[in-house]
Amino acid sequence: MISSDREEIVQNLKNIIPGEQVITDGEVLKKSSIDRFRKYEDICGVYTQPIPAAVVKVRSTEEVSEVLKYLNKNKLNAVPRTGWSATEGGLETVIENSVVIDGSEMNAIIHIDTYNMLATAQCGVCLEDLENLLREQGYTTGHSPQSKPLAQMGGLVATRSIGQFSTLYGGIEDMVVGLEAVFPNGEITRIKSVPRRAAGPDIRHVIIGNEGALCFITEVTVKIFKYLPENNLFYGYTLDNMKTGFEILREVMVAGYKPSVARLYDPEDGAYHFSHFADGKCVLIFMTEGPKAISEATGKAIEEIVRKYKECELVDTRLIKNWFEHLNWDAKKVAEERIEIAETQNIGFTTEVSGNWDIIHEIYEVCCNRVKNEIPDITLMGGHSSHSYLNGTNMYFVYYYNLVDIQPEEEISKYHYPINKIIVEETLRLGGSMVHHHGVGKHRTLWIKGEYESSYYILETLKKAFDPNGIMNAGTIIPLE
Repeated sequence: MISSDREEIVQNLKNIIPGEQVITDGEVLKKSSIDRFRKYEDICGVYTQPIPAAVVKVRSTEEVSEVLKYLNKNKLNAVPRTGWSATEGGLETVIENSVVIDGSEMNAIIHIDTYNMLATAQCGVCLEDLENLLREQGYTTGHSPQSKPLAQMGGLVATRSIGQFSTLYGGIEDMVVGLEAVFPNGEITRIKSVPRRAAGPDIRHVIIGNEGALCFITEVTVKIFKYLPENNLFYGYTLDNMKTGFEILREVMVAGYKPSVARLYDPEDGAYHFSHFADGKCVLIFMTEGPKAISEATGKAIEEIVRKYKECELVDTRLIKNWFEHLNWDAKKVAEERIEIAETQNIGFTTEVSGNWDIIHEIYEVCCNRVKNEIPDITLMGGHSSHSYLNGTNMYFVYYYNLVDIQPEEEISKYHYPINKIIVEETLRLGGSMVHHHGVGKHRTLWIKGEYESSYYILETLKKAFDPNGIMNAGTIIPLE
């Protein structure tokens, strides 16, 4: 094992790949020590995590392999990264002299196969770029997270992401057909793209959702679908309480209908988005899409179901359509948010969980009540359900608070951690999952054994088998000892 001297690490990396791809600029390294979980520290220019030794801009699968071989041999921590839009601390460099492996320059769209309905892209392809190219040809990935203008394919798969149209198309795990990835020993592995197979366990799921804790994803093949926006139908309703909204969502899903969007906002979160018409009420939103006959049949069925609930009042369709067209976050919105936080000292975060139909309303009520009662300086505590299934739905908690008399590095311990703790612990206590689509990162690992219970044995064994030296994104998913 070599000395952990940073200069020696950098020089050895430059011996592996071209020197201009090894970034050591001080400001870049500071910002590369965190992700959006610590956005307030970043806004204030305060960096509390160990600063990485280098950011390596890899340009091929072979370069990823060679860099990982070196890091693995010398037991140096690797933090895989592509779009850098993570929110749960998964990109934090918690180990001294970590090396961030940045795949954003592996950005080739390799093949669009409209006969077999597949698209293959390298890890650094921005989802919006792929989506725009597909839409020009009349197709779509069906994947549309709010971070679509920023997120890249490798990170989306690594964090088991989900999009706004998931109720129809599913999460990223339902879209991924084939993969290429590099494990810490440098082994390059490819999983072929076939419709289905029964040749043992589905090994795609060793890679999907691994958050860089097992391997580095270099290439992804996803399904594509016909893009028929002319058939989209939008529905919006105001209603008096969340329990009614959950019941409507359940009825739609249990009946077998597949709207692309099914969302329920509580009054606090709804006021943030729909103050021009919500008037202190909950807001229920649906969108249907696909072939004209299917979209119309789904829309008609939703209308019939909602009609049975007299408290629901129809909203002008144009208001809902306009809202959807401005929902995604791009670099401009992120920059505007930073300015607003600096000026107002009011900051917002989210924590997303899931639960079966019989517990989701209790999860919502208990978490909201506890946060409002126990956390100081709260200016908004609410949320919405945005991804529904046959057996349940998610709850996406949204909370804002004023930063009162604290240093930047104290924001997390005074506000963010305690709020996360309440939501995660109450969700687990009631039988739900502590994380729905943002990933575990480094800030929910405290509860990972409670999440997995007896099946934690499987997760722990995967880590030991594929990363015996513990060099892949230390502290992510699996807690540091």
